[in-house]
Amino acid sequence: MGRRREEGPLSLHRHHPPDLYRGTTGEASAWLRPADRPPDTVSAAGVTCEFLATGEQTAGRLGLYRWTSGEETSGPGPHVHRSISEQFSVLSGSVEVVDGRSWVAAGPGDFVYVPEGGGHGFRCGDRASMLLVFAPGGPREEYVETLARGERMTPEERAESMLRHDTYGV
Repeated sequence: MGRRREEGPLSLHRHHPPDLYRGTTGEASAWLRPADRPPDTVSAAGVTCEFLATGEQTAGRLGLYRWTSGEETSGPGPHVHRSISEQFSVLSGSVEVVDGRSWVAAGPGDFVYVPEGGGHGFRCGDRASMLLVFAPGGPREEYVETLARGERMTPEERAESMLRHDTYGV
């Protein structure tokens, strides 16, 4: 008996991407960042961003950060990325996310996927926490560090920084 073809978004993506590993025995290439070894962290204005896995550490496959807001509500306004997708998984508190149309509330356990070109932004306060994933894992850490330093930039410098970090306001 043949399997019934499923309809919907998953039916369009039945094949894996091309092989990156062609061996047969597996490699000893996995790594662990133990919980007792704190990740690199950037903090500013009460917000903490922990770099759990950087693009460099994952050979550009993804970046994984834990974002914990300050008491005051803050976050990036609506923007798009042309070359990376971004995912949010809310761990605690409430996070408002732009879904390309409007601000929607997301709570613990909620997951948001934003494909390349998807309009999005987020804002949160009251020490809300979430995991952020970027794929592929470009050098986003510099972008976060620059924002945390609060450097004053000319409009030209800001535009160049946004372009370098694949961030376009909408």
